[in-house]
Amino acid sequence: MTQLTQTATWREIHAQPDIWRQWGAGLDVAGLRAWIAAQGVDEIWLCGAGSSAYIGEVLAAGLQGQTGPRIRAIATTDIVARPHAFLRGAKRLVISFGRSGNSAESIGLLDALDALAPIWPRLNITCNGASHMARRAGCKVIVLSEACHDAGFAMTSSFSTMLMTALSLLEASPPSNAAPAHWAALADDLDALLPQYVSAAQTMRRPQRAVFLGTGALTFAAREAALKVMELSAGQIPALWDSALGFRHGPKSFVDAGTDIWLFQSQDTHAAAYERDLAAELTQQFPDSTLHLPALPRPSTDAWAAPLYVALSQVLAAVWSDGLGLNVDDPFVGKGTLTRVVANVRLHCVRVP
Repeated sequence: MTQLTQTATWREIHAQPDIWRQWGAGLDVAGLRAWIAAQGVDEIWLCGAGSSAYIGEVLAAGLQGQTGPRIRAIATTDIVARPHAFLRGAKRLVISFGRSGNSAESIGLLDALDALAPIWPRLNITCNGASHMARRAGCKVIVLSEACHDAGFAMTSSFSTMLMTALSLLEASPPSNAAPAHWAALADDLDALLPQYVSAAQTMRRPQRAVFLGTGALTFAAREAALKVMELSAGQIPALWDSALGFRHGPKSFVDAGTDIWLFQSQDTHAAAYERDLAAELTQQFPDSTLHLPALPRPSTDAWAAPLYVALSQVLAAVWSDGLGLNVDDPFVGKGTLTRVVANVRLHCVRVP
């Protein structure tokens, strides 16, 4: 483990509890919530690309059904490709997430908004204070601490801290869940979980394939988990994600004897009943596979539980990457196929009707 523990990725995974405590203690939740309310919108869009898009999906699913503005997750990659299909109609608040704050799609979304929806308010949440997103005129900006600006290829602390920041601002029933004490409690939970995650990753087999499942917000935590495994294994461990109920409808064909399955357990009692049924079925049907049912130390909403479950996948992916002999901080070094900030995206001018 000596080589792995010296990587930026490993340090960034384990830095998350301290980052959460410090950032949560200083976050102006009341002021930012007041700014959001003052925008007077009936709909809030959560936008990003890759892991930043999955932040929006976790939040939209986790906050579904609450009072207040409708919350939608729409990837920047979708909007930039077809801006005229999206940027019309009533004013929306667009919240953008970006670790580097400099990806082409992040810039392209802001350009498209300027062209087609200039009166729509924007809130940019980024980990890079020197970025385009942080310095763009006409935007409200939240710049996370520099510690969140991951140096490694995979988003780790940036994912979790941006997610928890937006959750503090958008959840209809804080303030207790948005208070520093709540952030500190989650940090304590992860402090307790990380040694367990590391021990499990070191002792279990490295699977040939991995599956991550969940319900609601945890479906999209599973999506981020699968991405972490594929990214850090440079695609050598194919990983699938789905909802607990959706998995039976074809994707279960992915499972073979070399597949391990992780089921992120929901705090919703109705959803949990379906998850228990699926767990029993998978155990019976795939005795040569391993089903993992990770448990959290205390009940929480699924949206707040998401970063704790995702941290498990971060540890697994880093350990497996190291075991495969890859550069954990840049599994694609020398290949030129994937980069930490997506490259080679050429933006096309938006035609104004």
